[in-house]
Amino acid sequence: MSHPEQRLMELGLKLPEVVPPVATYVSAVRSGDHVYVSGQVPLQEGQLIAAGRLGDTISVELGYECARQCALNALAALKAEVGDLARVARVVKALVFVASTADFTRHPRVGDGASDLLRGLFGDAGRHARSAVGVMALPLNSPVELELLVELRRPSGG
Repeated sequence: MSHPEQRLMELGLKLPEVVPPVATYVSAVRSGDHVYVSGQVPLQEGQLIAAGRLGDTISVELGYECARQCALNALAALKAEVGDLARVARVVKALVFVASTADFTRHPRVGDGASDLLRGLFGDAGRHARSAVGVMALPLNSPVELELLVELRRPSGG
């Protein structure tokens, strides 16, 4: 499999700038061989690509695209923390929050926007455990928010 950033280019994508936190927290924290990436919303060039809730004003297809943008933002935060996405040994867990109406039930399909991208970039190392949960509201009226837990490769010879 090619380098994750090369694979992004092959998909016609690029890592965005790291989205600055909207409150008192940091975008990513490393603990040993793991990096916890804070919740990322689908900001692109400083603007949400969509606002609202699934089952109301946001379609499943647009929710999928929002989850994909969340994953790109999470990868940007990850790279800023570790320096190189090639250091990823595996994506361990994704937690997808979906702002939705009470009767909306397609949360897993929305979360696939992030999961499909991660699998496409990292191959089998991108297969991960995941939860996709519905919530009443998310920061900035975002329809989707994504957290990641990633395991890093251990340096060789050290």
